Amino acid sequence: MLEPRILERVQSQVRDFAPSADASLFTRAHGSMLADACGRQYIDFSSAAGALNYGHDNPLLMQMLRRSLQDEGAVPDPGRALERFRAAVDGYLLKPRGWDYAVHYTGTTAAAAVEAALKIARQATGRRNVVSFTRCDSFRSDSPAAVAWATCTGIGDTLFMPYDGSFGPDVDTMAYLERQLDMCRRSDEKPAAVVVETVLGEGGIDVLSWRWLRDLEILCQRHGMLLIMDETIVGCGRTGRFFSFEASGVRADMITLSRSLSGFGLPMSVLLCKPDLPAPNHLARQPGYEGAGLALLTAEHVLEAYWSDDSFAVHVRRKERLVRDWLETLVQGYAHLGLGVRGRGLIQGLVTPARLGLATEIAGAALSCGLVTLTTGSRDEVLKIQPALTIDKDLLMQGLEVLDRSVTSVLESR
Repeated sequence: MLEPRILERVQSQVRDFAPSADASLFTRAHGSMLADACGRQYIDFSSAAGALNYGHDNPLLMQMLRRSLQDEGAVPDPGRALERFRAAVDGYLLKPRGWDYAVHYTGTTAAAAVEAALKIARQATGRRNVVSFTRCDSFRSDSPAAVAWATCTGIGDTLFMPYDGSFGPDVDTMAYLERQLDMCRRSDEKPAAVVVETVLGEGGIDVLSWRWLRDLEILCQRHGMLLIMDETIVGCGRTGRFFSFEASGVRADMITLSRSLSGFGLPMSVLLCKPDLPAPNHLARQPGYEGAGLALLTAEHVLEAYWSDDSFAVHVRRKERLVRDWLETLVQGYAHLGLGVRGRGLIQGLVTPARLGLATEIAGAALSCGLVTLTTGSRDEVLKIQPALTIDKDLLMQGLEVLDRSVTSVLESR
């Protein structure tokens, strides 16, 4: 009698869809398909805002879960499940890459993982401030405000600095950060750490270059700052490799992971730390959350099913090329409107002029044609293409065709 109750708890819940879509519209979901109460089918290009990288109620993961429950008779207690998950991370992710990190369970939210990383950084360095990066659309590269932007933009102990390319291709934002650090008279005035995402998944799908990230690593080493890679949104394979930054060759001091870790959207987050950093004494030795054992178990299954070798990542990168080529061809057909494409892996953005409100209108048109998408950016100017990593190629093509028709209908009506 235990199995049905447990399986019911991991049934995925559809949420976080485009503003034009009422989440209550959908009553069933399987794989990359959604259905409403009338039985109408929708292709899902949202993946529950990235919480379901492997689709809804993934049959392979469900089969593995059933087998585990049958073999053990119950969900393992959180402490034992954590040890098994750590072993899976070490065997499937760390050892093949030659990495050495301690794996800490931090709770149920991405914020908990980042906060744990910041506490460790402050303890290790004796400093308080941290640097985070953001896109600053309200400034132009030739504006005097851009020159002084970072010195007046901060909240508490966090200083927000311009992301790679924020002021255009001719402005080196890394050089600006270095000048700010060189102005610090004492070592303790410098930040304890920097937190960076390789793709701003919730901020317009901006993508940093590997050169910029490598320069940031060197800068951190020069000034005694710890490098924290925030993988809570675009990690877990979303960009075509499990870790979104690994192709750069950069070695982070800490890595935060969340969102799609469990495979079923069950909340959990972890922190990977280099072994020479202080132990996070503020964290409990084992998870106290009631559902932690189940989330850790399914997270272990995800690593075993999809990340035991590089074959799944290769398939994701093939789908990336298909989506990217399709979007770039679409953009070229409307070159006079100033459309653009940016992204990495299976998180791609169709960029539209913010003043026209095109992205929201396209998302609405796509929904009426049976395709669920999201919008993002400071003014919802980017249409986010974020299908499940496991989506079938034919279904992916069908979704792109619907998107093509939706873009055409909206632009031609303008």
